[in-house]
Amino acid sequence: MQPQTQPHKLPQTLRVSSTAFGANGSIPAEHTSDGADTAPPLAWTAPPPATKSIAVLVEDPDAPDPAAPTRTWVHWIVTGISPAERGLPGGRNAPAGASVGINDWGQRRWMGPNPPVGRHRYFFKVYALDIALNSPNMRKPELLAAMKGHILAQGELVGTYEKERSTHRRH
Repeated sequence: MQPQTQPHKLPQTLRVSSTAFGANGSIPAEHTSDGADTAPPLAWTAPPPATKSIAVLVEDPDAPDPAAPTRTWVHWIVTGISPAERGLPGGRNAPAGASVGINDWGQRRWMGPNPPVGRHRYFFKVYALDIALNSPNMRKPELLAAMKGHILAQGELVGTYEKERSTHRRH
């Protein structure tokens, strides 16, 4: 299910980027379960003037196996980001005034890539909303329902990650 924009209006585009990885590039291990598991920094272009809040959703549509995906796994939800913000600094904390929702591990925090097999894609989606949406316990279905009809602009950055396999053989 995709969130819908305002009736009869196409959303503007936000350009989303990160200093940690480029579009369709490999997410550094420090932002995954193999490293420090800290959120990568994100940046986005200015949202429309009517924006009341920004929401971020990070998900992996390739779970559990990119060759035969069965679900989209939610890694992070952040709501209530001020429209004056032009990104997230990365690390462990959301910006002041923002709330972290509940990911698919049942946690209210960033939990980075941990693919069991293969190279997975991770979609960092940013939404500019015409409502002040700020809920600390929001899950993806509630987020999508709350955003329906309120998206002024949106953008995404896709990163990839695959666990390194050991090249050492046991004797």
